[in-house]
Amino acid sequence: MNVLLDTHIWVWWLTPGSPLTRAERGALDAAAGRREVCIAAISLWEAQMLHVKRRLELPLPFSGWLARAADSQIVSVIPLDVETVLALDSLPDSFHGDPADRLIVATARAHVLPLATRDTRIRRSRMVRLWKPGQGS
Repeated sequence: MNVLLDTHIWVWWLTPGSPLTRAERGALDAAAGRREVCIAAISLWEAQMLHVKRRLELPLPFSGWLARAADSQIVSVIPLDVETVLALDSLPDSFHGDPADRLIVATARAHVLPLATRDTRIRRSRMVRLWKPGQGS
């Protein structure tokens, strides 16, 4: 079963010393081996913004890290498409103020994917199905 990663989960998964549990990391590694890991295109921009703001410590230069982190052998990047914009339009205004988080949730809803996230607002909203390690494996 495919899984959509929130930006922080994607970054944590691919950087050393992250707060992911062994079970989460192992499940994501296994899913990647089956080519079942996805990110929303907005996550590429979010990673770049985190880098620019010096909130993302990487083991190599950003361009090299991004090329590896977004490699099609590791993740599928889901582009902004009509279905995602329609799902975005259906989200209540009160749901979340962060446009990137809204787009990530809309991507999960439009493509019927569970979302791996630790974002409290998203988790409490029940607007999207949440991923759990080992789910669908």
